[in-house]
Amino acid sequence: MNKAFVKETDADDEADAADIAAPALPAGAKNYMTPAGYARLDAEFNQLWKVERPRLVETIAWAASNGDRSENGDYIYGKKRLREVDRRIRFLSKRLEHAEVVDPATRAATDQVFFGATVTIATEDGTEATYAIVGLDEADASRGRIAWMSPMARALLKAREGDTVVVQTPDGRREVEIIEVRYVALD
Repeated sequence: MNKAFVKETDADDEADAADIAAPALPAGAKNYMTPAGYARLDAEFNQLWKVERPRLVETIAWAASNGDRSENGDYIYGKKRLREVDRRIRFLSKRLEHAEVVDPATRAATDQVFFGATVTIATEDGTEATYAIVGLDEADASRGRIAWMSPMARALLKAREGDTVVVQTPDGRREVEIIEVRYVALD
């Protein structure tokens, strides 16, 4: 096929589709989130939809009115950025639409680990660590937030205080003991 008949954005769209930052949910899995995680995604969605996208559309319309679009940097960059923003808006709207918000602060007191739990563990060498089990879009290892689908969270789920669980890590299998389980509001 002649290059003249190929849509210019085909390659860009394929690269953009592979560039989505968050991992996909497995088929049939619920998209659990804490209220704070939901609020962050909702705020990003509203910022993109109500502020950034209208500003981009206005810039693109102005650039298009200047004439030749083939060498118009404002127009070309604006269209590319608009595609990125629209892709992110679609992604966020799907995540928010399928979100199941679970507030750990309202959970009845229990020593069993479920979504939203803040768990303190001790490794075999006595090192302690605390993790909060959160949604996929909220995970941040530097803050001690692990996704409920991560290997560590899967090993901890449904275990109780005092239990020892086996976690499969890149370094091999490790045993960790659950020291404390609590349910508190996460920011």
